[in-house]
Amino acid sequence: MDKHQKIVIPGAAGLVGQNLIVFLKQAGYTNLIAIDKHPHNTRMLAKLHPDITVFEADLADAGAWQDQFAEAAVVIMLQAQIGALDETPFIRNNVTSTERVIDACKRHAVPYIIHISSSVVESVADDFYTNSKKTQEKLINECGIPHVILRPTLMFGWFDRKHLGWLSRFMAKSPVFPIPGNGRYMRQPLYVKDFCNIIISCLQRTPDNATFNITGKDKIDYVDIIRTIKRVLQLKTWILHIPYSLFWILLWVYALFDRDPPFTTQQLSALVAHDEFELISWWEIFGVEATPLEQAMRETFTDPQYSQYVLEF
Repeated sequence: MDKHQKIVIPGAAGLVGQNLIVFLKQAGYTNLIAIDKHPHNTRMLAKLHPDITVFEADLADAGAWQDQFAEAAVVIMLQAQIGALDETPFIRNNVTSTERVIDACKRHAVPYIIHISSSVVESVADDFYTNSKKTQEKLINECGIPHVILRPTLMFGWFDRKHLGWLSRFMAKSPVFPIPGNGRYMRQPLYVKDFCNIIISCLQRTPDNATFNITGKDKIDYVDIIRTIKRVLQLKTWILHIPYSLFWILLWVYALFDRDPPFTTQQLSALVAHDEFELISWWEIFGVEATPLEQAMRETFTDPQYSQYVLEF
């Protein structure tokens, strides 16, 4: 792919998009069209990258944003609803938005799609997020446009408003950090920089109608992730184990006062679901070096340029 050809990135102002644009520019890509509906996060993206085109638009609604797909060489689909208390946002932001993006791709004869799915499609979980991501994948597989589907596990890195980013900020502010049960819930976290480099590799290799499970190389229990964050940030926070049932009730009560909580009871259920995802040798398949976990966390939480930026929910 010519690095000056147009790349359209729906859902560009989230965790992956904010990082991806940094690494795309470092790799020499110049013609980037970023589209996202979140006002604060989209403004942040535009401020950080005045040299790219940024559109604020709701992908679930047809509109002028679809005209930006004209002459695009590739579309990198990042938009996703990850957490919410009811099904409606998942349908709108994971399913309806995908239908709109596919319509725009077909209208403008976009030759290739890189779709970011999720490892949850192979999870034992049965929740709004998992089911909507399965539907989203089906739409991509049936769209008739050459594509690759990437299924990452839990990601962390710069601009992480949820997951490890939120946990690190909570830990830095609170003298006590609660852990549900014994905390021995195996995770396979994926460093977003490594994942972005896989996406960039797909721009050159263009795997056709293929699906790859992109799993973090390290297996680590949730409680040990928390301890690593504590060590990297040099915090003195007390890690407190509380019964799972009490933790669930506390999240349920919190959700009564916050309609968009950073952590929900459904996500708690997914945390303890004992999923173990397939680990393929993506570092060899895509020619991407895997960053050691603790090094990745240090880059995430102590980088002088980007670790200070926090996205809104």
